[in-house]
Amino acid sequence: MSTVDVVESVYRSESRRVLATLIRLLGDFDAAEEALHDAFAAAVEQWPRDGVPGNPRAWLISAGRFKAIDRIRRRERFDVPLEEVAEQVEAIAAPEPASENEHLEDDRLRLVFTCCHPALAFDAQVALTLREVCGLTTEEIARAYLATPATIAQRIVRAKAKIRDARIPYEVPDRTELAERLDGVLRVIYLVFNEGYLASSGESLVRGNLTGEAIRLGRLLVQLLPEPEAAGLLALMLLHESRNKARASSSGEIVLLADQDRSLWNREQIAEAVALIEHAIATQRFGAYTLQAAIAAVHAQAPSAEATDWEQIVGLYDALLHADPSPVIALNRAVALAMRDGPAAGLAQIDAILERGELADYHWAHSARADLCRRLGDRIEARKSYARALELARQASERRFLQRRLAELEE
Repeated sequence: MSTVDVVESVYRSESRRVLATLIRLLGDFDAAEEALHDAFAAAVEQWPRDGVPGNPRAWLISAGRFKAIDRIRRRERFDVPLEEVAEQVEAIAAPEPASENEHLEDDRLRLVFTCCHPALAFDAQVALTLREVCGLTTEEIARAYLATPATIAQRIVRAKAKIRDARIPYEVPDRTELAERLDGVLRVIYLVFNEGYLASSGESLVRGNLTGEAIRLGRLLVQLLPEPEAAGLLALMLLHESRNKARASSSGEIVLLADQDRSLWNREQIAEAVALIEHAIATQRFGAYTLQAAIAAVHAQAPSAEATDWEQIVGLYDALLHADPSPVIALNRAVALAMRDGPAAGLAQIDAILERGELADYHWAHSARADLCRRLGDRIEARKSYARALELARQASERRFLQRRLAELEE
């Protein structure tokens, strides 16, 4: 492997870690990114001549730190007071209280919590996390969310300005704040995963770059902060991801869970997820993500759709609805109830949800209602609900699925 290849490999594996530490040292996102690029530029120039250092990460952090000091000193020639330059240089050059390696993993965790700070708008939290923690380019984030690069860039710039101007601390919250702040971090990761797993619009059903980054973030969080709900969320994402190869036909059409080829499910991911769930439940400090994962595990461990333990699933949904009383969870429970007690029982629950005005614009609620009406032989109501779902759906493969269902009813 050439030295240039080594530099590229180190960039892929270490750049986010190096950036996280540089942000702590410099106290500024943009300055840290400039220092990161300067450090790798120096590596491209020096490593072929001097050899690859024994600890490339530490070398890059040191190089980035001193490149940043050089930049600050050059500002002295312009309109920055000498005293301010001296203070900044002194702060950056100050020795670490302990070995720098001891801070590296903490730096990554600090960066996650900073990017997901509740003072930032939620869409800015997502964009900043994908950019700074995951290393996706602005163009990649824009493609994933079907936005323009300029829109994503503006979100990131505003988020960085907010962090700077509001002096948002670059730190992991203490125990008194951790539960509340961790919930926000988990929400960002899960919504990144959901947008990748079931894209809200566009031609592609799955955006693998987003599901992969969300799982990577989930693993990072479990490694750095072994909280039960972090493990529960990772398990939930792994269980959904384990079915990925079976979720669509070769032509890209949706294959429902009951019709999927279970031999295509990833058993290694399922086993890893089940172990995570068992660990989280054993702590007795688990919450909604762990309960969702437990429901997904019941599906994953059933040898066939017919062998699914719907009694257990309804019971888990009862517990989940108590922990997180949301209308979407109530909808999912209604579908499970229909599988346990028959379509009429589930339809009554869905109609009650829709009558309350909840999920009126959620296409999956109307699709679920349509399916239960179809199973009960009420073709008129089924057509009406499928048509409403089709009006609301934006994702191409979902629209084709609903169109097929309508066509089948017409036949």
